[in-house]
Order: sequence, then structure tokens, then C-alpha cells
Amino acid sequence: MATAALNMTQPRRIQPPSALLALTELPRAIAEWGSMAVSMGTLIATAPRGDGHPVLVLPGFMTSDTSTRVLRRFLRTLGYDAHTWNLGRNLGPRAIGQQGEKLVERLREVHEATGQKVSLVGWSLGGVMARLLARRAPDHVRQVITLGSPFNGSPKSSNVWRLYEYMSGTAVDGQHTQGMIAEIAAPPSVPSTAIYTKGDGVVAWETCQEVESDTAENIEVHGSHCGLGVNPAVLYAVADRLARKPGEQRRFDRRGFKSWMYPGAGNA
Repeated sequence: MATAALNMTQPRRIQPPSALLALTELPRAIAEWGSMAVSMGTLIATAPRGDGHPVLVLPGFMTSDTSTRVLRRFLRTLGYDAHTWNLGRNLGPRAIGQQGEKLVERLREVHEATGQKVSLVGWSLGGVMARLLARRAPDHVRQVITLGSPFNGSPKSSNVWRLYEYMSGTAVDGQHTQGMIAEIAAPPSVPSTAIYTKGDGVVAWETCQEVESDTAENIEVHGSHCGLGVNPAVLYAVADRLARKPGEQRRFDRRGFKSWMYPGAGNA
């Protein structure tokens, strides 16, 4: 299940997703909402139970904690202490501070309130920020899980980079952004899991992959970018990864009844 080494030294310029994938994002995401509603009972019954440790969930670009409500409710049902990010809409530096200081402070609040290391689950831009947190405050972080997060490549390998510049007030080719990209592209010092879909209509899926190692893993799912937070395969994978004990290097098992949900399961 090893993945070919990825070039992390320079931001990779890959073509954004096709117009077809972009235009079908909404209907595909709606379908994922429907499949989540039908399968939630089975997910709760089969997913590994949580140990009660804190999980900070970060929303995607232009969304707020409302978008992660289903994911957080699912994690709480399993026994985790799921937390909102409390920073309003994710507008990049306008939300987290120019150096991410507001988000670092939020992580410290959760860490101090619980007395435990915090797992980070970030959707899209939220996952990019989760990796930044793991670099800035590794002593507070247990692991990082990203959902369709383009941390390994050029911001222009996306269909929304111009909108990001406008809403965030930050140029993607600017020195500040490029410095952040170099920082988050490097593998974090904590365990990390990158969940991605080749059906992503917002960002190039190749930029959402991690360099695999004993502590870093990629998990491919079927689905859209906008539906990742409610995709049953994603929810199960997140629960499985969170259930690992500190220091445990157990790989994600795609076999058996789960094989239909994860591409390449037969080679796992």
C-alpha cells in the first residue's frame, strides 16, 4: 500500500479539477448527505469506540462550525470530546490571525481545559490549518486527520484560488502564503492521515496526499469535496484513526465488509 514519494521541496503545479467535477459537486454532496442519513445507525454500531480524548474539528474555506456539526455529533456519540473551532467562518488569515495565533490559542484552550493532547480533524482549508497547528504546537497535538486538504502543492491547483485571495485578502503567490505552504508541506512530527477523493471538484486530489511513512498514511474514498464531512466512508475512517492508542502504528484496514467503500482495498 506504499505510495510513490511526493516532491515536497517545491509547490507542485497541477491542473485544477475538471469543469465536470466542479459542476457536479453539489448534487454529489447531496447524495452523500442522503447516504449518511441511511447508514448512520450502522456506522455507530460498527465504528470503534472512542477513549474520550479531545478532538478539535476545523471547518473548510468559507464555512463555519455549522458545517462540521454532523461529524462532531458522530464523534461525540462514539465517546470523543469533540470541540468547535469558535473562529467564525474560515476566511484564512482573517479568521486565524496572520500567523495563526488565534487558532493556536484555541488549541491551547482545549488542551488546558482537558489536560490531554488534542486530535485535529480538518476539512479542506481546515486540514491545512491543522497541519500548521501540529507544526506550531506539537506538544498539544495527538494526531492530524485531513479531509480533502491541499497541503502538498500550489494553491492554484484549485478552482477557488481567486475566491480565496478575495475573501482572505491574501495573495497565494505572496511571501506569507508561500512560507506557510513550505511549513505545512513538511510531514508533521505527530501521526497524520490524509483522506482524499479522486472525485474532488474543488482541489486537485494529488495535492491532498501525504508522504507515507510509519506514522503517515493516505486513505482514498469515493465522493465529492463538499460531501467529505458527511461521507460514511470518511466518518468510519476518521473514527478508526482516532481510536488508535498513542504510539500505535496500526494501518487502516480496508478489507472485508469495508472493501467496497475504499478504492484499492484489494491491494491493502
